Amino acid sequence: MSGWLVIAGLGPGDPRMITPEVTAALNEATEIVGYIPYVRRIAPRAGLVLHESDNRVELDRARHALAMADSGRRVVVVSSGDPGVFAMASAVFEALEAGPQAWRDLDIRVLPGVTAMLAAAARAGAPLGHDFCAINLSDNLKPWDLIARRLRLAVEADFAIALYNPRSKARPEGFARTLGILRECCEPGRVLIFARAVSTPDEELTVVSLSDARPEMADMRTVVLVGSSATRVIRRGGAPIVYTPRSVPA
Repeated sequence: MSGWLVIAGLGPGDPRMITPEVTAALNEATEIVGYIPYVRRIAPRAGLVLHESDNRVELDRARHALAMADSGRRVVVVSSGDPGVFAMASAVFEALEAGPQAWRDLDIRVLPGVTAMLAAAARAGAPLGHDFCAINLSDNLKPWDLIARRLRLAVEADFAIALYNPRSKARPEGFARTLGILRECCEPGRVLIFARAVSTPDEELTVVSLSDARPEMADMRTVVLVGSSATRVIRRGGAPIVYTPRSVPA
């Protein structure tokens, strides 16, 4: 049997947001590898082995997946959202680069998925309609000083910003510091969108000004979208529409 490795994005939560390409790979797989809650989104079936692991062993998970593909198995490494956005694609290629030469000849494909920031932006309107960037607020793999520097530079460049992994039980202070930096650099009326568990039954979408934002409004199921200085809110009956114009005055 000829093995292969697919690194796939499962989207933000709703099964309807999993692409047909990813569904086909899942149906052909003999092994599913990933972080525990993502693997548990895959229905068990005969001939399929589910390999769950903790979220802090990405390189070990990647090596395991590559070794199984090298032995002839059909392996899908799953991530939520898109596998190339703060997810497993980079970890797999890091393991590949440092691993046995034979791994480089494997059939390896990356299949895109709907990211949390894009799903959240669609729910809100078009807050990422002009230039934007994404910043992971977790300091597990990089120092806080680098995160703070990137936040300040992103605001200085007037990007809309998608903030991933804002606040966990292990580091609840991180998002409070983030709000502090935003308040140093932005006007109080800057628009923030707290998008929690988008596309799942637990979905919550809250639009507030920076002055009204509080750390406890975010958790690890939340992506926070920070508008640029040009981002606008259209008030109406029901949820407001948030968008950033594509044009910039000369």
